[in-house]
Amino acid sequence: MINNADRFNHLLGVVSHDNFLNMQGIGNEVPFFICPYNPKDSLEMESIEKALIRRLKLKEISVLSINLYDLVIEMMDQEGDWDHYRQEETSLTKKDLLNELRDILDVEDYLVPFIEKKMNNTSFRVMFISGIGNVFPYIRAHKLLNNLQKSAKDHPTLMFFPGEYSHSAAGGASLNLFNKFSTDHYYRAFNIYEFQV
Repeated sequence: MINNADRFNHLLGVVSHDNFLNMQGIGNEVPFFICPYNPKDSLEMESIEKALIRRLKLKEISVLSINLYDLVIEMMDQEGDWDHYRQEETSLTKKDLLNELRDILDVEDYLVPFIEKKMNNTSFRVMFISGIGNVFPYIRAHKLLNNLQKSAKDHPTLMFFPGEYSHSAAGGASLNLFNKFSTDHYYRAFNIYEFQV
């Protein structure tokens, strides 16, 4: 099992390398990378991500950091939905709340265009996506990555993922959120720990 110092050093070494930044060694694949981690290590991973951004900045490598939970609040606030749902949350059933959130935060129609706007308004070399565990189940990692493929192909994207990204000959590749939910099949990302520069 990898310790935090080794994890940070590996991530820094890979993400700051020219091969990674120039998307070499991935063939014609989309430059998406998954950084899986034990959900129990979420606080440590937040610290590692922040430290990584600081160190990359010193190397003059700019990062567009997208925390999905913060992004959802920003989107809802801009649309005038945030206060409404904060007040109505207790009066809605969990199922109704989930359905409403899925509608107003639809990945294809709303979330990805909102991310694209941030991408277009920012100069960056790599994009980090975090907070996927905080927006489950109304936003799913595989659906987000599938919908980002067209717009996020010019820069490497690293998703910090609380769970496993596993591959098997029988089942293919799957994102197992919190090491429990293994129904999200996604094949096009590289495991950042297996990526060599």
